Amino acid sequence: MAGHSKWKNIQNKKNKTDAARARVFTKLGKELMVAAKDNPNIETNSRLKDAVAKAKAANMPTDNINRAIKKAAGELDGANYEDITYEGYGPGGTAFIVETLTDNKNRTAATVRHAFDKVGGNLGTTGSVTFMFNRKGQIILEVTDEIDLDELEMLAIEAGAEDIIREEEAIEIITEPEDFNRVAEALEEAGYKPVDSGINMVPNVSTEVDLETAEKTQKLIDMLEEDDDIKDVYHNTDFPDEFEG
Repeated sequence: MAGHSKWKNIQNKKNKTDAARARVFTKLGKELMVAAKDNPNIETNSRLKDAVAKAKAANMPTDNINRAIKKAAGELDGANYEDITYEGYGPGGTAFIVETLTDNKNRTAATVRHAFDKVGGNLGTTGSVTFMFNRKGQIILEVTDEIDLDELEMLAIEAGAEDIIREEEAIEIITEPEDFNRVAEALEEAGYKPVDSGINMVPNVSTEVDLETAEKTQKLIDMLEEDDDIKDVYHNTDFPDEFEG
């Protein structure tokens, strides 16, 4: 986990305003709609199952989840969204993957390009940075006095976890994409509630940056995440310890 950015990003999101949390629900709703478009049955649609797990980890109300799935099934009116992924380089040569769900690709392309230009970054061609990432399941749990870490690790390993990373305040469970649902369900059945869960692009190499570059990088992340068309922002920045975010 480059620069412990995953947990740091989660902490930042927990402290955001109600408006920012509503934006997260809007994005998750789009993701659910796209995942359920061809098959709204969660039992036979692994992508939808992944999206529901992610929405639940973000504390998205069940009514919102069900409404998004009904829109995809045509039971309710809803826009038609498509997946578009952008790749590029941020400040200091940091690698970025930006996944979007949009009903207007020209608008979204302009937004993404403007954000990169604003901080001196640039968009790249398809495949220009994906080799620096691996698609993995990630389940993040906050460390509390109630959690027996050894018991949690054993449960995750037995369910098929690939790796477990302990930090002072969080524990990250890594899986192969095809094992994600099995591990997530085993943890849920045991009573563990993740603070973040999903199949993500995890960097396999990180780029260290100084404090000034870290601030520019965070500005780029914030600009991208504030746009409703942008679903996920992945990067390989290794932030300096003194960076507050």
